[in-house]
Amino acid sequence: MSTGVPDAPSLIDLGKLGEDTACRELERQGYAILARRYRSRHGEIDIVCDDGGTLVFVEVKARRSKRCGTAAEAITFRKRRKIAAMALDYLSHQPRGAPCRFDVVAIDSMGTSAETVRVIRNAFLAYER
Repeated sequence: MSTGVPDAPSLIDLGKLGEDTACRELERQGYAILARRYRSRHGEIDIVCDDGGTLVFVEVKARRSKRCGTAAEAITFRKRRKIAAMALDYLSHQPRGAPCRFDVVAIDSMGTSAETVRVIRNAFLAYER
């Protein structure tokens, strides 16, 4: 039975919308998108880009509200370690030589008039402690 109110996007839909938003912002800043949703045995990298010859592994986090913290705060140490493992898998299938880094696209208040999209360059190192 319909209530006449559109359904809120599911978490999967929110993730896809967040990735679409992130790709638009990254391209606006000059990044070239190489892959989306790269899957390895460790999981999935949201976006892989080239930024002026640097291979960039991008984690996208989108939040509708800050009730549970900001989007950037949602990237835990454990998640960063997992992204680094996936990046190693990606690199094992590529020619050697390109420098790489880890960026985050944090989208807060997604889908509202207060939406903010922030690209955090060099957000973390592969082997943090």
